[in-house]
Parts: sequence; C-alpha cells; structure tokens
Amino acid sequence: MGNIVAIVGRPNVGKSTFFNRMVQSRQAIVEETAGVTRDRHYGISDWNGVSFTLIDTGGYVIGSEDIFEEEIRKQVALAIDEADVIIFLVDVAEGLHALDEEVGILLRQSNKKVMLAANKVDNSDRIVQTHEFYALGLGEVFPVSAINGSGTGELLDELVKLLPNVEAEVEDDLPKFAVVGRPNVGKSSLINALLGFDRNIVTEVAGTTRDSIHSRYNAFGMDFILVDTAGLRKKGKIYENIEFYSVLRSIRSIEESDVVLLLIDAQTGMEAQDMNILHLAEKNRKGIVVVVNKWDLVEKSTNTHVAIEKSIREKTAPFTDYPIVFTSVPGKQRIFKALELAHEVYESKTRQISTSQLNELLLPIIQNSPPPATPRGHYVKIKYITQLKTSSPQFVFFCNYPRDVKENYRRFLENKLRELFNFTGVPVQIYFRQK
Repeated sequence: MGNIVAIVGRPNVGKSTFFNRMVQSRQAIVEETAGVTRDRHYGISDWNGVSFTLIDTGGYVIGSEDIFEEEIRKQVALAIDEADVIIFLVDVAEGLHALDEEVGILLRQSNKKVMLAANKVDNSDRIVQTHEFYALGLGEVFPVSAINGSGTGELLDELVKLLPNVEAEVEDDLPKFAVVGRPNVGKSSLINALLGFDRNIVTEVAGTTRDSIHSRYNAFGMDFILVDTAGLRKKGKIYENIEFYSVLRSIRSIEESDVVLLLIDAQTGMEAQDMNILHLAEKNRKGIVVVVNKWDLVEKSTNTHVAIEKSIREKTAPFTDYPIVFTSVPGKQRIFKALELAHEVYESKTRQISTSQLNELLLPIIQNSPPPATPRGHYVKIKYITQLKTSSPQFVFFCNYPRDVKENYRRFLENKLRELFNFTGVPVQIYFRQK
C-alpha cells in the first residue's frame, strides 16, 4: 500500500458518485466488509491487484453550493502536495468552465501525474463533446460515466501504470508503531514524551519516505520504529484546521505501520473522524490500540472509564476487540502502558498457529454448534482449518458449501478464534473455500 489518489474538480461534476463507484468496485469484488459505511470521503480501491487509497476532496469543501474559487484552490493545493496521482474530473454536460481552466493551470504547473476524466458521458454523442477538454493541456481525456461505470476500467488501467511501485522498506523487520488522530489530541506531545525520556536511546532512521520521520526506539526491553507524521512540515495558513489534511497524514502513517495507536481526546470521546481512521486501520489489517489522552482533564467518578470504554466500543461495532488505555502526557501517566499494549498487539498480529492446534480446538466447537442448513436443505460441513502465511491473521475454513456460510456464523467463528488465541487489537480475516 502507500499510494494516494485524489479526485479534484469543481462542485457538482460528480466527484462523490465517481468516488463511490471506485471504492465499491473494491468492496464488491475483493472483500465483503461488513458494517463499512460507504459515505466516507476516503476509502481503499483495488484494480487488478493494485491497491491505493482514494480521496474525494469534494467532501472537504466548507461553504455552500456556490463555492468560492478559494476553496477549490485549497483542495487542489492539498492534492498536489499529498497525492501520488490526481484525477481531475470535469463535466461533459456543462462543457468547459472557467473554474476548470483555473484548476487546469494549477495542475499543469505542479508537475504531478494528472489524469483528466470527463464525466457524464452517457451516450455516444457526448464522446465527441469531450474533445473540448483537450484545451486544458493535460493530455488524454478519459470519457467516463460515474453513474453507469462506463469508461472507468480504461481509466483504472492507465491509473495503475502511473502509480509508483511502493517497495517494502527494509528496516530490520522491527515493528513499526504509528501515532494517529485528529489535530490537537496530543500526538506530538505523546511522541516527544516517548522520545524525550532519554534522547540517546532514540536514533533517527534515514528518511524512509518523503512524509514521515522514523525514529528507532530501543529501551526498557522494547525495540521498535516510531512512525511520526504528526510533527512534520509546518504548513502555511491554508492547511490550518483542514480536516482533510490531517486525514491524509493519518492515512500515510497507517500504511507505513504495523500497529496504529489511535489517540482520541478524553473530553470529546470517539468522534466521526476517529471512527473513520479506526475503520481504515482495520481495513488495512493493522493492529489497533485506542489511547484516550488528556485523561487528567476529565471530571471522574468511580466508573467513568468503564462508561467511556463502553461508548467507544459501541461506536466502532462490529469491531470491538481492541485494547483501550487512558493516558495523560504531562504526568507521563500510562504512556508506557500504551507502548506495551502496542507490542502485545504486534505479537498477536504476527502469530502463526499450527494447523493441528487449530483443528484440535476448533473442530469440536464447530461440531457442537454447526452452521445452519442452507436454503436448499444441505448441511454445511467444515472439514479442515488452516492459517495463511500473511502479515495479519487470515484463516481458511474448507467446507462443502462455502457460499452458504452466513455472516453471523463467520462472526461466531471469528469470536471463537479471538477467545482461543488472543487476537485483541488485531483484525482477523476468515475465508471459506471448497475442499
């Protein structure tokens, strides 16, 4: 992973519809992810085995329908800064617009890889109308229809050729932990507190990617790489308070890490953007530790933390099996505990369970609580279980009718795996295949 593709364009050209189509194609073909809402402005897309993070900048414009050119400029500037490839969407039905020309100038000056897509090409007459967009000087125009999907395959074929090959960094195979979260939750303070205990136990690892500082932490029996994108590159006015910018930062960190420490503010609790980040980490199959920071600022009674934990897990359901730790950076309260939990999650994430142990423990449970019969009255028999050799726990259950195993039974098996082998904080994937 690691490639970011941003969709830019003026309002009402169909960015969100286009985005939904691109993200759904992944969810329909690659994995049926339960409980993943589709209304986000960023998601993972996949084409012929190449995955990338897709971002709809349109979701981040602040203002009404008659959006100020200034807002669109901000989006384009962000996309130019952060994305590997930019898809510039224009609208054939409305033709070339003055704002398109403005965006075109910014993109031409940027030297970024740009793909120009003309949307709403729903019939053959409209293909001819796409020709006027060659005037933007951005090369080939790809006719697409976000509504019915025509032309998106050709666009994606070309897009994946433009994505840089993300080579896996060779870094001693040390675990990588990333601290992510909304602005002002205390990411930088936490990282400084961790790294500042004793500066000589920390070594800067040469710039692994253009966006993050990797520091090696080797003390108190722990050895890992801390991925820090929080305190990087002081930005100009344009980036202040832009949610989109902090999201991009988080996505980069998530993709570069093994375990994500998601910092949330104890005073505001788990908010929509925190949930988006958590689900993105889960979909990327990263380990997760939720760190409730600024705990010192909260009025507490006996069961305050129990109530907060409960409300956090309710919001992220169905994925609720992850550790939660309450920290306060100024008093260095439990910040080591957060690291210890991240280590435990990493151990669980990389654990391989022998086939004999899996079958010995799980087959009796399955015999006692077998999957329900299929609509055609067949009985689903699970004969054999094995773990795949992957960077996060993935299990294959071989059975006679793999298509007939329902979601609630899949969840039952996942819960059993979690109980038996302690996968707290780790997304677990289960597949059913024909033996």
